[in-house]
Amino acid sequence: MLLIFQASLLALIVFSFALVIGVPVVFALPNGWNENKNYILIGSATWAALVFLVGTLNYFVI
Repeated sequence: MLLIFQASLLALIVFSFALVIGVPVVFALPNGWNENKNYILIGSATWAALVFLVGTLNYFVI
């Protein structure tokens, strides 16, 4: 269980860094929001799911 928790936490950290870099780049592009709206929303939903997954796994590890 600890290995699954650590892997999901690493995925959350890596995905957070990707969003921190990717979202401002998308907004800086001309028509960035209009063309890439779905990617940003799916990325945000994935990030929220990872947060809930890490929180749930944290309950089982500790």
